[in-house]
Amino acid sequence: MSQFFYVHPDNPQVRLIKQAVEIIHRGGIVVYPTDSGYALGCQIGDKKALERICQIRQITMDHDFALVCRDLSELSEYANVDNVAFRLIKNNTPGPYTFIFKGTKEVPKRLLNPKKKTIGIRIPNNNIAQALLTELNEPLISTTLIMPDQTMAEYDPEHIRDILERHVEVILNGGYLGEKPTSVIDFSEGDVTVLREGEGDISPFN
Repeated sequence: MSQFFYVHPDNPQVRLIKQAVEIIHRGGIVVYPTDSGYALGCQIGDKKALERICQIRQITMDHDFALVCRDLSELSEYANVDNVAFRLIKNNTPGPYTFIFKGTKEVPKRLLNPKKKTIGIRIPNNNIAQALLTELNEPLISTTLIMPDQTMAEYDPEHIRDILERHVEVILNGGYLGEKPTSVIDFSEGDVTVLREGEGDISPFN
């Protein structure tokens, strides 16, 4: 049975965030809110937890996962970022964007797109996600919580508990979240390419 924490969306309780991070460090999977719906996450080097996330979503290990970061300080460690990209991201984060970059050697090979060697990077504008990432002190490897028979992300934490309480270790209830897909911006080939228009304003990237 998973832990189910009611976390204040504006002032996340430090005690609950610390407990969640301890669970992640022990190999647990976390369900947590972002600015684009609920996500599944685990520690970046935890292969077994990532395999379990794949089982929950019924996806393969070559799925395009994202590294969810607290701020720009973690960006250059995991992604090859030039000055133009850095300035654009600095001016538009945190926010509902996924940025695609060529990954660095710090990214485990299993997390990179097998053909393009790319990785998605997120810096979410959500207080609970930010508190979790700050306490963890490293990015979370994450994917949107979309169940196998669904096309939309899960938004109701009580329903998430009903379907996943035996499959994940901790669920952070940050309230109802609507369907808000990220805008996807690709920097991996040098040019700036908008792959998907979502919640994030794409005009700075055109």
